[in-house]
Amino acid sequence: MTTGFNDTARRSEEHRPEERRPDEAAPLERSSRRGFTVWFRKHLAWIGIGALLAGLVTYLAIAGVSGAKDPRPLSARNPAPDGAMAVAEILGRQGVSITPTDTLADTLSALSARDNATVLLYDPKGFLDQSQVEDLTAAADRIVLVKPRLRTLSGLEPGFRPGGVVPEATTVIGPDCDQRDAVAAGRVSAQGSVYTGPMVCYPIRSSGPGLYAASTDGRVIVLGSTDLLDNQHLATEGNAALALRTLGNNRDLVWYIPGVGDISTADSTPTLNELAPRWLAFAGPWLAVVTLLAIAWRGRRMGPLVFEPLPVVVKAAETAEGRARLYQDSRAVVRAADNLRAGTLARLARHFNLGADATREAIVDATAQRLGRPAPEVGSVLIDLMPENEGQLVQWAQQIERIEQEATAR
Repeated sequence: MTTGFNDTARRSEEHRPEERRPDEAAPLERSSRRGFTVWFRKHLAWIGIGALLAGLVTYLAIAGVSGAKDPRPLSARNPAPDGAMAVAEILGRQGVSITPTDTLADTLSALSARDNATVLLYDPKGFLDQSQVEDLTAAADRIVLVKPRLRTLSGLEPGFRPGGVVPEATTVIGPDCDQRDAVAAGRVSAQGSVYTGPMVCYPIRSSGPGLYAASTDGRVIVLGSTDLLDNQHLATEGNAALALRTLGNNRDLVWYIPGVGDISTADSTPTLNELAPRWLAFAGPWLAVVTLLAIAWRGRRMGPLVFEPLPVVVKAAETAEGRARLYQDSRAVVRAADNLRAGTLARLARHFNLGADATREAIVDATAQRLGRPAPEVGSVLIDLMPENEGQLVQWAQQIERIEQEATAR
């Protein structure tokens, strides 16, 4: 019985899974970590590119959800201070359907699909010509032009004309008219241009041009300032009331800001031939011939240039005087003293036949022996003394000249 029990235990030990000891598991762990580190370093560039692409996709998704923004001034999708997103949002909450457009074709298409629609036109660079403005005015039930240029005004009825600008000192302007929207809005605060028209409100002077000009039937309205609509000044005085009553007259509003694509192909810059007068075609060749004859006549009379060397003799006294004046103008006292000392010593050495390589001490000894004075006394004047200003330079020059005259006279 004991033998059977041992056989059973042996068989169970044979079928039992092999257990790893702690000292065998540690190398396996280190090997797996080392393998992951090697793999990570090997694919680090691809991991970085993948992370960058994931971040870009996330940014684009968030930007698409948040909605497109338009950076152009007075755009209905621009939340910046110079944009008009605030008045567009308020009009939308009041039931006005706003359709932003960028081209004349889209604007006319939007007007054809809607009855009794209002058009807001802001064309600060004057892309539209007279015929395009006329077509837009005819297609709209009501058109509001914001700070139009003279080219844009030419497409309206003859009564609209620019009248100057609002003075800087003027901060608040009253309606001063019988127009219903202006009277309800009250005073406004804006800086910009003023216009004349069949009906004028917010004049800068009595019976003068104003910030608000409208036609007799009220279909055409001209606003002279973007401050009446932009986000920054909308809450000032009665600006918001005037903007909402002017643009919210109909249920549909087409917000049109023209671009470069709206420039008419027929509107091209005239060439020089078109600008030149007709008589220039006949007089031009004659003027060219006369010019060529005048050049030939004067050119032959003057003749070619002749170079001739001319001898110039400059006296030594003039050279010395000129150099002395240069030293005087530049206050070069030390340089002038060095030149005077060098000249005096050279002349004394030549007089005593000491040679060109004679030292200062030899020249001073010869001069002192000739004058009968101690060498240190003569050396203090010829070598040691250094003038500091022009007065001392003159006195020292007189002293060394006196020494030279006495030494050479004996």
